Amino acid sequence: MVDTRLDMLVRLYALPPAPPMPEDVAIRPPVAYERRAVERWVDATFGDLWAGEAATALSQVPASMVIAVRDRTILGFACFDVTARGFIGPVGVDERARGRGLGVALTHAALEGLRRRGFAYAVIGDVGPVGFYARHFAAIPIPDSAGRPVAAVRSTGDAGSR
Repeated sequence: MVDTRLDMLVRLYALPPAPPMPEDVAIRPPVAYERRAVERWVDATFGDLWAGEAATALSQVPASMVIAVRDRTILGFACFDVTARGFIGPVGVDERARGRGLGVALTHAALEGLRRRGFAYAVIGDVGPVGFYARHFAAIPIPDSAGRPVAAVRSTGDAGSR
């Protein structure tokens, strides 16, 4: 099977306005005392690889992550400036919360986080839904960027990551 995942580029100086959010959902950075809960949620929902990136995002001050929360329940997350400088991702929304615009809102907040740090462009790494990022953020594919530069290691008994 051919790897069709690739990196995409977003012009942060042309970022569209933030999308409207449902009134009962907040997009915000996690606070320090939420770290363990956020790490456990990412690990349980998306697997070990994304949990490692989330842990790195949460170890930065301020955190390089935003979360979507409703009634103290995590619905999604987005990391930025973690995998490499100027990168966003991973971005994930719980399956039960999809279809409400949370993926767009989380991605926008992550891109905005990079723009506030002075970046003019952002790289969305190892993209699965190419059309999603192209449609919502005018992201363009980066030529010859398919595949991970380094194969991820697996621990004994790791069932794999998504």
